[in-house]
Amino acid sequence: MSPRATVIGTGLIGGSVGIALRKQGWHTSAVDLDADVAAEAVRIGAADEVGFDEGSDLVVVAAPVGAIPELALDVLQRTEAVVTDVGSTKAEICGAVDHPRFVGGHPMAGSEQDGLDGARDDLFDGAMWVLTPLESTDTEAFATVRAMVRSLGAETLALPPDVHDQLVAQVSHVPHLTAATLMNLADVSSIEHQALLRLAAGGFRDMTRISAGRPAIWPDICLANSPAIVAGLDRLIGALGTVRDLVAGADREGILDLLTRARAARVNLPVGFGPADDLVELAIPIPDRPGEIAAIANLAAELDVNIFDLEISHSGEGRKGIMVVVVDAARSERFVGGLMARSYRPSVRALD
Repeated sequence: MSPRATVIGTGLIGGSVGIALRKQGWHTSAVDLDADVAAEAVRIGAADEVGFDEGSDLVVVAAPVGAIPELALDVLQRTEAVVTDVGSTKAEICGAVDHPRFVGGHPMAGSEQDGLDGARDDLFDGAMWVLTPLESTDTEAFATVRAMVRSLGAETLALPPDVHDQLVAQVSHVPHLTAATLMNLADVSSIEHQALLRLAAGGFRDMTRISAGRPAIWPDICLANSPAIVAGLDRLIGALGTVRDLVAGADREGILDLLTRARAARVNLPVGFGPADDLVELAIPIPDRPGEIAAIANLAAELDVNIFDLEISHSGEGRKGIMVVVVDAARSERFVGGLMARSYRPSVRALD
């Protein structure tokens, strides 16, 4: 029998999840505030039918951030399904939906096309999909969501919700607001200088491309993640002040150093899994009880260790299992030390 899923919210992300799940053999139902959009989801192959499937094994809440907690709690109360979401902020959502069958999620994927027009089955290929388990998260629920995410071609990264919000503010929310601000400055200037936007070539277009994203989702994001975004904006403003001083002071060496360091950092941005000889696999025996996944993910975050991949293998003997994680070989020793200090007994194996 095919696994069954309901996707609530059939925009770009929800529509892409639906298409990809159906490709993997899931029977998928679509729910949307706009009945015409839900019907369109069926027409383009993002769902098999319209309406909530009470027999769903998995429910994906792809609604705006502000609506996610109420929707997720309603589903958890009326069904036995595992529930996940795709919101780009996590602390507020996970704090409101602290339930064993809920696994917070955030796929770091998008498109310049909006809504179902941009939905496609390969949207998540090679993308990072953050999962934010809590101490209360059931290991089977986490494994279900993680397996679904991997089946869609994404890489999983487990982070505490608050750490997720801090990091995403820096790499997504602040850049989006910066791009919007640059675009608006150029637009205002173009009133006086009509040639300005005609001169806006590659570099400017690359920097401001993300400002073309759907504006309606951003007020909720900014309100939900306000502290982290404000802190990120403060750091950016301070850094721009430093750049201003370098330029105003005609500091040639300082400007060159700034640009050289930025170029090196940009060139070395990770693009996915590193070579196998740069990664190791840790097998960590854990008791099968709430909080173990979150405890290990939190420890990794504290030690600045990236978990590239993660799976849970359950034992048939008693309530125990093995948590297998793939981490950077260069940081594995500190992670092993931290685990042992907390009475875990990991074994380490190099990837072939």
